[in-house]
Amino acid sequence: MFQKQSDKHQGLADTNTAVTGSGNWEVTGPPCGSGCERPPGLPRGVHGQFRSAVCLSGLRWFRRFQEVTWTHLQSIASNYNVSYNVDVRFRSLAEESQAVAQAVNRSQASVQGELAQLKAWVRKMQRRGRKVDTRLRALDLTLGERSQQRARERKAHKAQRDALQDSLARLEGLIHSQGARLAALEGRLPVAHPGTAALGPALVPTPTQPEELSPTSLKLQRDRQELRAASEHGGPPQDSSAPLQGRREPPASGSHRVLSGTAPKDPRQQAWSPQEPGEICGVGPTLVFPNASTKNVVFLSPGFVTALRALSFCSWVRMASGRLGTLLSYATEDNDNKLVLHGRDSLLPGSIHFVIGDPAFRELPLQLLLDGQWHHICVIWTSTQGRYWLHVDRRLVATGSRFREGYEIPPGGSLVLGQEQDSVGGGFDSSEAFVGSMSGLAIWDRALVPGEVANLAIGKEFPTGAILTLANAALAGGFVQRANCTCLERCP
Repeated sequence: MFQKQSDKHQGLADTNTAVTGSGNWEVTGPPCGSGCERPPGLPRGVHGQFRSAVCLSGLRWFRRFQEVTWTHLQSIASNYNVSYNVDVRFRSLAEESQAVAQAVNRSQASVQGELAQLKAWVRKMQRRGRKVDTRLRALDLTLGERSQQRARERKAHKAQRDALQDSLARLEGLIHSQGARLAALEGRLPVAHPGTAALGPALVPTPTQPEELSPTSLKLQRDRQELRAASEHGGPPQDSSAPLQGRREPPASGSHRVLSGTAPKDPRQQAWSPQEPGEICGVGPTLVFPNASTKNVVFLSPGFVTALRALSFCSWVRMASGRLGTLLSYATEDNDNKLVLHGRDSLLPGSIHFVIGDPAFRELPLQLLLDGQWHHICVIWTSTQGRYWLHVDRRLVATGSRFREGYEIPPGGSLVLGQEQDSVGGGFDSSEAFVGSMSGLAIWDRALVPGEVANLAIGKEFPTGAILTLANAALAGGFVQRANCTCLERCP
């Protein structure tokens, strides 16, 4: 309102003064200070109010300036604090980086030391490895040479073994053939020279008579010399699967001996003494099979406990019927005919099948056993060249080769007398049953030589090493009888 009255007070506007609605002046500009004079044309009363308003406005402006200044100072201080904190942080980071650098340097030095040690160790191991490789190559070369040498030695040993086996087979064949010839000559000896003992292999005169050399005895001496020469040089054996022909002679005087006193159960402990001519005495217990019942069976226990590459079966046998039954049967779980000596109604009378590992077999002629008399038989087999021999009453009746060559009869089976097994311990057939008597039965795990067979047949000596005898027999029931006869001719 004051401004409307006069335009000459235009200079007051520069002081930013204004009159409020209540009529009071209010300074809107900066304060004028103490030297502020009353504007021209302004009444003095109004000037006081104006001055008061101006001073109050200055105070407010100062406070506002103070606040702005304080705020600015706080901002500056805050910025200073921030920069100070950043500087401290930078210094801390620098110290930490320096510590890390030092730790890294120390670690690097340690790692470099360890790497140097590792490199030295690697070089050392490389040198050792080269030495080991050199030694291994030398050892491999040595082992190769030794293996080749051993292979050559094994080959040479195998060739030697094969040669020895061939020589042994030829020698066995020679011994058996010459033994058969010697037995035939011994059978003719009592007729040519009655004062000489015909049963021993040495054929020496009796102590009570002077030694006389007849033409026949001279011929025997020449035959013995030829036999020794053939044995020493290993001449070729006679090998024939056909039966050997020979005439059975009656036992000569003093040819059989009897055990003095009671006969022992073990035939290996027997010792014979002279007995009446023609009698077979002191051979141990006798088993009598009276009929063809399938209940008539005898078990030999424990059977074969080890594998057999050779076998000798010998026994005194008397047939009570016009045919040959089963003498021996050995069965296992995988084959019920591992070892069989059996005859049956369908076979040729007087023939028997010798089976080893069915279906391989050989047919043996035993027509001599059909006369109802006691006969001594020995069936011998060896896996060397598959050779086999059949002796009846000391005479070689049949021989052959290539029968189960290299074969082994396994252990653990069932071994019976008098019946043929179609299963382990059973499956008997009456048409294959044995009817007659057995005595002095024994089995060896080796091939007996003719001298042992002859000594066994005449009761002179029981061969050593028998693995089974009738002492191992166990009656399984039926009608089989066990008799202890002094002489076989007196058995039922």
